[in-house]
Amino acid sequence: MHYTVGMAKIFITLAALSGMLAVAFGAFGAHALKNRLDDYAMGVFETAVQYHFYHSLALLAVGVIALQQPQTALLKSSGWLFLLGIVVFSGSLYLLSLSGLKWLGAITPLGGLAFIAAWGCLAATGWKLLS
Repeated sequence: MHYTVGMAKIFITLAALSGMLAVAFGAFGAHALKNRLDDYAMGVFETAVQYHFYHSLALLAVGVIALQQPQTALLKSSGWLFLLGIVVFSGSLYLLSLSGLKWLGAITPLGGLAFIAAWGCLAATGWKLLS
């Protein structure tokens, strides 16, 4: 398998699975948690779902771009950073909202930094590929 196709396959598959989980978590929050969490915890959970879903779509974009463009380290980094951000940012917020463990909020910004770096790598990829 050509390396670029392999990278695209990985990121498209991970994006689809991540999007599937975002929908499942969103439905779980709306139906099973609605009357169990206070307003603050529900807001935290909803933020986790939103960022999870947005960045699943960004990860899908990385996979689609990888189908059309030669493999670049920046594009590959972007994909892995989006995935890391989903796990750390959204994951810590999911756990915070369900457990009430406030120290998890200290981890969340690390996921945000991964998202920022991912978007930066994607921007640099676009600049480089379209120059």
